[in-house]
Order: sequence, then structure tokens, then C-alpha cells
Amino acid sequence: MMKIDSQVHAYEANTPKRPWATVPNWPDHVTGDEMVAAMDKVGVDGAIFISAFSMYRYDASYAVEVQRAHPTRFGIVKPVDPDNPDVADVVADWKKTPGTVGIRIMLTREHKRASDEGLDRIARAAVRYDFPVNILCWGNLDAGMALIDRHPDTRFILDHLGIIQPRVPPAPQEPWADLPKVVELAKRANLVIKISGACTLSREPYPFPDIWDPLGRIFDAWGFERCLWGTDWTRAFAVVNYAEAVEPFLGTDRLSDSERAMLMGGACAKAYGWSPKPYP
Repeated sequence: MMKIDSQVHAYEANTPKRPWATVPNWPDHVTGDEMVAAMDKVGVDGAIFISAFSMYRYDASYAVEVQRAHPTRFGIVKPVDPDNPDVADVVADWKKTPGTVGIRIMLTREHKRASDEGLDRIARAAVRYDFPVNILCWGNLDAGMALIDRHPDTRFILDHLGIIQPRVPPAPQEPWADLPKVVELAKRANLVIKISGACTLSREPYPFPDIWDPLGRIFDAWGFERCLWGTDWTRAFAVVNYAEAVEPFLGTDRLSDSERAMLMGGACAKAYGWSPKPYP
């Protein structure tokens, strides 16, 4: 079974050479080499490497370096700026970069409100250059839904279940409060969903048994061919370690072998048009 993590972040230490924009509660560094080592330890074949907006904003140069060093293990995704009038040219240049598989929009309430014009420009460029648009809109699902509905020809990938996830334990008292909206979003045929960071929503200890009933509602609504397992590591590191975000999905009896294979790799390969070289 091919295992592809739909969302990881790697980054260098915070230095003047490549300074961080903010300092989140993440490890001091998780380099590309360290990310590969973590994946190897649990048999994850490859990952979609999302350039870390928290540290690097719209600069994906470190992701490009890591992909060049590990071309069989990572497909890379770059956040793009809706307020940049030349963003279509940015997308065009990104398409020419080896290993690129998508772009990303930050559309949470925490981020400065992007204009519809800028968002629409990105959505049109994504169609032109055949990229899926990863959209982070947790806590702001209505805005994400409006963008998705305006662009039925654009392929969108909903980050992190569309549900706000904690950076530190414990999970909120009602971690799945937005689940009805997430189920409703499944009606959008141009949208798939990342089952990334799900373990951080558990209010029970490892192996997080309380995630399966709400995830079951998502699987039923979306279908496994539209659900992309992922860890969201390293953002999730203060809640779970990498192995703890992988092994519950390998060990649960709530998934059949065919469902597990689609969830943990097949759907991701289809959504991004990319597969890693198999782990030995």
C-alpha cells in the first residue's frame, strides 16, 4: 500500500539567512532530511510538502531546496498572495519549477481579508496551469464555500478537515462543532478534503478512539476517493508526534484494506497527480 501524507511542513532553524516571519510553537527545526527520517521510520512513502506560511509566508525557496534534495519523496505546494496583482505570473513561474503539485490560499479569519478579485485571479490561474488550490478556511468556511462555488472548474483541496485544530492540548470541548458544514461541503464536486490533523481533535489519549465516529460521517458524505489522509506535522507536534499521527490509521478496524489504501495514498495521488517512489 502506497502511503502519502497529504500535508507536512519542513523548515530550517530561524537564522538571518532565512528568517522566520513568526515563531510558532514548533520545534526549532525540522529540516527536509529530518522529515524524511521521520517518514522512513513509519514507512510513509512520500508527502505533499506545504511551504510553511507561519515561517516563510509566500517564499517557497526552502521547499524547492528540499524537493531538489529528495525528488522522489516530496511534491511541493506554495502559498500565493491574493493581494499581488501579478499573482497569475507567480503561478505560471511555480508551474515551471520541478516538483510542484499545487498552490495554497490562506483564508482564515486570522489573515487579512483578501479581495474577491484577488482570489478569483488565483482560481482562474489554477485552471490555466492545471494546479489544485489548497484552501485553509477553518473558522471561515462560508468564505471558502463562496470561492469554491464561484469557480466550479477549479479543483480545490480543503485543508485540515475545514475544522479549527488546536496547537496545544487539550482539544476544545466541542472539537467537531463545524462538522455539519463540512458534511454539507461534500456536495461540491470540485472539492476534495484533507483528513489531516484529525488526531489533534481527540479528547482521549492515543490511539484517539473518539475520532472515528465523526470521521465516519465525513467518509460517508465525501467517499474515500475524495479523502486525503495527512498528519499536518510539524504544526501538530505539540499534540502528537509523527508516529502517533500515522499509526491509528494503520491499525484501526474501522477501515477495510481498500478504504485504507485509498485514504492513505490513492486519493492523494489522484488529487495532486503525483506519486512518490515507493519506500523500500
